[in-house]
Amino acid sequence: MMDYQFDGRISKEVLENYLSRAVTAAGLYESETLSDDLRVVRELGVKFLGRASGIWYMTEDDDVHFAKSRELAEKVHEADPEIILQACIFECVTQRMESVKIPEFVFRDFGMEPKDRYFCLADTLFPGEPAGFVSRREEPEKNGGIPDLNRQEARMWFYYRAVRYIDCGYEALHMGQVHLYTANDRGMVKTQELFEMIRRYAAVHGRRHKVLLDAHTHGVNRRGKLLFDYHAMPFTRVPLLEREGTDLVLVREGYSEGGLNPNGWSAQAMPYLMEYDNWGGLAVDDRARYSREELALKDWWGYDQIAWFAHQSFEKRNHFLEYTYRWLEVNNVCGFFEIPFRRMLGDAPVTMERGDSGAKDIQTFYQINKKSSSCPMGFGQEDTVKRLWQEGHRLRELAANPELQIAYGAEAVYDTETGIKLPEKVVVYGSFQPYVGAVKNDSNSEVTRMYYIGNNTYTLSVVIPYAGTYDFAVSTYGTLSATYCGDGYPRSGSSNKGTFTVEKDNAAVRFRFDFTDCAVEVEIFE
Repeated sequence: MMDYQFDGRISKEVLENYLSRAVTAAGLYESETLSDDLRVVRELGVKFLGRASGIWYMTEDDDVHFAKSRELAEKVHEADPEIILQACIFECVTQRMESVKIPEFVFRDFGMEPKDRYFCLADTLFPGEPAGFVSRREEPEKNGGIPDLNRQEARMWFYYRAVRYIDCGYEALHMGQVHLYTANDRGMVKTQELFEMIRRYAAVHGRRHKVLLDAHTHGVNRRGKLLFDYHAMPFTRVPLLEREGTDLVLVREGYSEGGLNPNGWSAQAMPYLMEYDNWGGLAVDDRARYSREELALKDWWGYDQIAWFAHQSFEKRNHFLEYTYRWLEVNNVCGFFEIPFRRMLGDAPVTMERGDSGAKDIQTFYQINKKSSSCPMGFGQEDTVKRLWQEGHRLRELAANPELQIAYGAEAVYDTETGIKLPEKVVVYGSFQPYVGAVKNDSNSEVTRMYYIGNNTYTLSVVIPYAGTYDFAVSTYGTLSATYCGDGYPRSGSSNKGTFTVEKDNAAVRFRFDFTDCAVEVEIFE
């Protein structure tokens, strides 16, 4: 049994337990299929409901929004009091904020005398209105832009929303694209002060005297102390043109900053969530206008991430979920897959057959639920997620790459017996490379660069999404002057290749190379 107990502070183990059972449940507070959603939560054992509440545009009265948010939290915690609900405070403010009277507690906590006034949009925006930071609309619920957290009015707005979500029973806050709204806050000094205010409030008023903060960031470290409890990132992809259709593969991006966590423990790299993000649905106006090669480079084949996923077939969705889970297990040992549970599709809705009447209908949200009379427009990935979570961290334990992704090692390493300096760059290359996000036969690729793990040995683990036979070789120093693949003797050029075969889709493959003995080994974990 996994431990989900915390109060005031959360241990690394308990935090990771929650993240390992996390889903993106965007806008769950307004779901029309909530009873079935809660059934799925219960049957899967979900413990972290990401993005369960939050607004982008202010389309309803704020008190109504928070009343709905509280009602959701009460229903969820009645079903399982251990569940963490996350709300969002995004990088968007609108004119309708001026319908919200500033509560006395906001003035008081900012050390100000209370006034009888409302929030002011103009006082939250970036001075000078830099291009792309303001969005002029006729509707007050959409007219606005990106807030400037260097300005006190913006910080007061963020604090107000954070406090209200905490009072509703939410124990996590996603703070959106933090590097946008903090651009004028040099060194994020005021941002850190704001976050400390939010944490102090939660320490007194929170359900378990704690609020977890994350954002779309690889991490913010000020004098060794981290700004966030954990980090969150969308996936990055490369189109797989070698196969018919609109396949893609995931690639590593950046890393998760380490340091002293707000909960008092330190780590070389912080835990983090990765998700299928959304930014409107379609990335192009008319998909038919583009060639296949052009469309492949338009975000995720002309969609945002979740819309691409939702437009795949049932079998393809299950395959890609399994691929993503195993890819993350192998590539990012600190990372956890925030399973898509509920996510808006924007202007890329899916036409599908209803589960109650059999009639065709338009679905504007991806939902993980099986189709039923209680959720007639579900996409049906429940069983796949249940199976993946039952796998646990088997692949991570068997074949994961090192924790610190950006450190390949061997910067100043010498063989103890001969004194020869080991190469800093060793690359495995071949026909498999496009299936892991690299260029085919690129002996200098950073994507398939191997990690030095000590004892003259380099390794790299990858996930191959499709069964088949692939060729490979190991390039020392990232060149073709000396490559190895099996018999211990170097060859030059591109002709020296070995092969490996994976019998099942989404298999993990680990390459191992001993520089001193010139030995190459390939292990397959299915």
